[in-house]
Amino acid sequence: QLQLVESGGGLVQPGGSLRLSCAASGFTLDYYAIGWFRQAPGKEREGVSCISSSGRSTKYADSVKGRFTISRDNAKNTVYLEMNSLKPEDTAIYYCATVRPVHPMCTMIPIGSWGQGTQVTVSS
Repeated sequence: QLQLVESGGGLVQPGGSLRLSCAASGFTLDYYAIGWFRQAPGKEREGVSCISSSGRSTKYADSVKGRFTISRDNAKNTVYLEMNSLKPEDTAIYYCATVRPVHPMCTMIPIGSWGQGTQVTVSS
């Protein structure tokens, strides 16, 4: 069964950092573009970032540019989201999913199923 599992969330103070992981199970990530998404209470799910299958192309939502960095380690079958300078408005459940590629780039259009996500809470 193809599955992506998110981890690394937690409670952090404003200005702090977290690194989220998205690990693949049952398939190899090498050929897939992957995106990170988040859903805050009472809001729709939104795209945060994506990375192409090669890792050479990335995109970010305006709200996280300069603070978040997406990367991938295909040898570990894992995609990461490094989050710095966190703000209370970053509080949400974070999900990863395969996304539609526009070779050689990525999009923030999910095409795979959703996992359970990982909770990120930014609060003092």
